[in-house]
Amino acid sequence: MALDLGGKTAVVTGSSKGIGYFIAEALARAGANVVITARKAAEVEEAARALNELGGGRVVGVPSDVREYEDVRRIISTAVNELGGLDILVNNAGVGRFAPIDEITVEQWHQMIDTNLTGAFYCAREAVPHLRARGGGWIINIGSLAGKNPIQGGTAYNASKFGLLGFSEAMMLDVREDGIRVTCIMPGSVDTWFNGKKPSPENAWMIQPRDLARIVMDLLAMPANVLPSRIEVRPAKRQAPG
Repeated sequence: MALDLGGKTAVVTGSSKGIGYFIAEALARAGANVVITARKAAEVEEAARALNELGGGRVVGVPSDVREYEDVRRIISTAVNELGGLDILVNNAGVGRFAPIDEITVEQWHQMIDTNLTGAFYCAREAVPHLRARGGGWIINIGSLAGKNPIQGGTAYNASKFGLLGFSEAMMLDVREDGIRVTCIMPGSVDTWFNGKKPSPENAWMIQPRDLARIVMDLLAMPANVLPSRIEVRPAKRQAPG
């Protein structure tokens, strides 16, 4: 039986393309109203237009930067004031830059920490009172296997993703008695728009964005007494066949 999210409202950050877009699409197809976000206004507008054509839940685009607290307040207030409340938050916005420690710039460090970790904090902090007001809900943080496995050249990225995992699991303990469930999904290699790369047919062996959207929907269908707090996801094979 298909999951029916009619009457629910979700926020998905970093959702003009890639993983976030497909999560927003799955939520809208299930009947949820969705706020999507990204920094580039034209991309947000185009994504919202395409998603609204699906005929599911209403989709509203909010051009914004999760590194800016006032932008985050605007994202959450849009969900509450225009779409009636907030039930689901998906913190997906993320960025990665990889280089040895003495080559990572101060600006790149702040970009990764502020987007991947502080942005999730901003969104969750603003969302929790509204989730409480609805009697509960779900916060899903899209992390990475880099949140437990160091990568050469990944000092800043690893720090942000290790931090996101710790943040997720500590927050889970803070809010679980309020009916708010918190999950950190930790994918490995995903064929998506990341770090300047583009999806490619040659990467069909990798995790696909739609695969992660399906995991999100499976989470939302879990019985109310069940909380998968950490989900590690890997490609079924280590590399492309041949």
